[in-house]
Amino acid sequence: MALLMIPGYMLDAELWLEVEPALAHYGPIVHADLAQDNSITAMARRAIASAPSEFILIGFSMGGYVAREIARQVPERVKGLILIATSARGDSDIQVNRRAPVTHQNAPEAFKGLSRAAINSSLHPNNADRDDLISSIQAMNLRIGYAAFERQSLLVRHDERGELGTIKCPCLIIAGEQDRLRSRAEAIELHQGLAKSTFAVIEGAGHMVPLEAPRLLTKTILDWLSKLSH
Repeated sequence: MALLMIPGYMLDAELWLEVEPALAHYGPIVHADLAQDNSITAMARRAIASAPSEFILIGFSMGGYVAREIARQVPERVKGLILIATSARGDSDIQVNRRAPVTHQNAPEAFKGLSRAAINSSLHPNNADRDDLISSIQAMNLRIGYAAFERQSLLVRHDERGELGTIKCPCLIIAGEQDRLRSRAEAIELHQGLAKSTFAVIEGAGHMVPLEAPRLLTKTILDWLSKLSH
């Protein structure tokens, strides 16, 4: 069974670097590109166009919104859904906060990625001074570039809590122990709204679960996939 992996805000396939090798046992891995489009719907359509006939979706943060849209657009092709550090809530408040750095950006050529302070807010407090994590995230930011930063920062996320019941496939909901960007309550809302869901918490991680705790995340996913395959 193929895996379609969907990154989050201003991230690319490097997000999954330490998770992907163990998951390859389950089949080919395809990475979604979220850098080209300015809506969740368009991102989902692009990902579907390059996806295999059947697949398991793994969506991180903003990628969780895209993953659920894919599950709604082609439910017959989605055999499982893994949502990591994400939410079903609308984000008008977050959207306002993200507009500020876009509207105050001097010029595209001045773009150097997200600030250290912004990245620190996405990490577990114990990881706040990890230069390796901060450098990795900023490198992804720079590869994706200013145009995608502008599109993704102004992206509109609608409240989906009333639509979760339309997703019928088995689901795994994963939260970081100390995620300061997406609350535990938001993860529990997903778990309660998705009828065939399992809930797990990754200790020692903030929001950036695949980078902060790749081994624990991989084990959690593999355990769930093993049960799903049987």
